[in-house]
Amino acid sequence: MTDFLAARNVGKVYTSAKGGQVTALDDVSFEIQDHEIIALIGPSGCGKSTLLRMIAGLDDSFTGELNWAVPPKRGYDIGFVFQEPALLPWRSVLKNVALGLESKGHSTAEIKQRALDLIEMVGLRDFASSYPSELSGGMRQRVAIARALAYDPRILLMDEPFGALDAITRDALQDELLQIWEQTHKTIVIVTHSVEEAAYLADRVVVLSARPGRIRAIHEVPVPRQRDARIRDTAEFAAFTGVLRGELE
Repeated sequence: MTDFLAARNVGKVYTSAKGGQVTALDDVSFEIQDHEIIALIGPSGCGKSTLLRMIAGLDDSFTGELNWAVPPKRGYDIGFVFQEPALLPWRSVLKNVALGLESKGHSTAEIKQRALDLIEMVGLRDFASSYPSELSGGMRQRVAIARALAYDPRILLMDEPFGALDAITRDALQDELLQIWEQTHKTIVIVTHSVEEAAYLADRVVVLSARPGRIRAIHEVPVPRQRDARIRDTAEFAAFTGVLRGELE
């Protein structure tokens, strides 16, 4: 793999409501490689989501550097999936997925076909005409993932995308995300509080310390890339999640 993005000595200081200076991130350096899934884990408040927003270009008031192999085009190269799907309730599944394409100069037929292809990819073919209020939480998050992929971004950023879901739905969506990766080979950065989720999804796991967030460790995930639920029952998986859990204590 080649480097897709390198963070070099990244830091973030902000002013609290009381006027004090708070260091959220300090001297953070790591690489994101092309086509890999990388997970960011760490205690609450350690700057994981802040770092994701920096990569997305939503926060540019930081020190250090984000060095892209190919600088991204805003609105084209970066897809973002939030913890809450944030779908437009007055638009159908099809029109929610198509939203990001409507200002990109595509024909109506091209937009519809691209949206339908993605809806098929996330397993919602029979719900293209449904509205968000008619969907379960897991289905709404599938729509959000399809919407983020609509304009074919080079990198997909995911901020605790499955954190609000029940365990069964979360496991199912993790498997679906891996299937999507198998089809697209997108570079994916996912923030999660779950060491099991990080170990199951990622090629590498970046562990951040408590605030101020610093790199505590970077691990290659020691299980094969081809994964299914059975991997969770292996001694190797249990040992690795134990290591991650220990680093968060």
